[in-house]
Amino acid sequence: MKIKSERDFWSGLMFLVVGIVFAVGARNYPLGVSARPGPGYFPLLLSIIMAILGAIVMFKALTIETEGGDKIGSIAWKPLVIIVAAIAVFGAAITPLGMVVTIPILIFITSLAGDEFGWKGVLANSIVLTFGSWVIFIWGLKLTIPLWPWFIH
Repeated sequence: MKIKSERDFWSGLMFLVVGIVFAVGARNYPLGVSARPGPGYFPLLLSIIMAILGAIVMFKALTIETEGGDKIGSIAWKPLVIIVAAIAVFGAAITPLGMVVTIPILIFITSLAGDEFGWKGVLANSIVLTFGSWVIFIWGLKLTIPLWPWFIH
């Protein structure tokens, strides 16, 4: 069978493999029941959905003709390295610096990965995402994520 869209085929395969791997890993946790789901329920459900979506994308890539075969381009190394570095910085900085400082740092670093950088956008995203993260994770879910840097407590 001929691959009609390389880009869709390989991204669908990636989703399928990641979904299967996480589904296998989620089996190590108790599932519970629909009324009282256990810690493995949501990851298993999400990984199954991801694997199904991957299979659908792969099927589309094998059956629907695309103009030029939708070839895979070169790997965008700069954005890849910047995003991975931003996640590592976030993980290292969240405990000592708190959410109020770390989320704007994360947004600033990740904004360097794109072609369009604007201080207004970085500032607006920082405010909205920091507030939204506080609402969801600290106020809503009651997680013990530090809000302020260690020296302000």
